[in-house]
Amino acid sequence: MREEYDFTNARKNPFAKKKKQITINIDASTIEYFTALAVQKGIPYQVLINLYLTDCAENRKDLELSWN
Repeated sequence: MREEYDFTNARKNPFAKKKKQITINIDASTIEYFTALAVQKGIPYQVLINLYLTDCAENRKDLELSWN
């Protein structure tokens, strides 16, 4: 590797989406589910979870909860 790199002519990636890193608590069984599904699909489980949540947000999916 070089000791120094010249970024004077660098430009931002126009295809990079704006993402925000967060911390979230997810049940172990949920992680196992998405991990297994991600292996089948050939993508990282974090990407799969993001795709699912993005689909929910874009389609304005509503969650129905009932507490016993």
